[in-house]
Amino acid sequence: MQDFATDIPTLQPGQLLARGVCRHLLGYDFATVEEFSPERGKRVDVMALGPKGEIWVVECKSSRADFASDLKWDGYLEWCDRYFWAVDEAFPTDLLPEGTGLIIADAYDAQIIRMAPEHKLAGARRTALTRRFARQAALRLQGARDPGL
Repeated sequence: MQDFATDIPTLQPGQLLARGVCRHLLGYDFATVEEFSPERGKRVDVMALGPKGEIWVVECKSSRADFASDLKWDGYLEWCDRYFWAVDEAFPTDLLPEGTGLIIADAYDAQIIRMAPEHKLAGARRTALTRRFARQAALRLQGARDPGL
């Protein structure tokens, strides 16, 4: 008999937050991809594609040190319509920059506390990003179905 508990990979604290965020955003009909690369050299924790084509980025921070070490977050603003931080309820949210969204999350769910301001992407960038999102999601699905590739 297979022991499914040992088959589950151990998730890091930020990955647990991302899981809760993805579960919550599904309730808004957003499809999500974790650890998404909008371009070479960039990797966002969660990229979410909404039912009307809107694109949100969520960076998950598990501690003050994790947040302080992230010096590249503002480079992600040009890749989304709305930008959010996801943290747990013990995180000191006063550290987070104004003009960004706030999500409180755990491994199982999340809640949007502060909606991020909207900064609409240019049409060409939205099209290119949506295609990249679709390709990365499809390749991951294929890899999950056929891990020997």
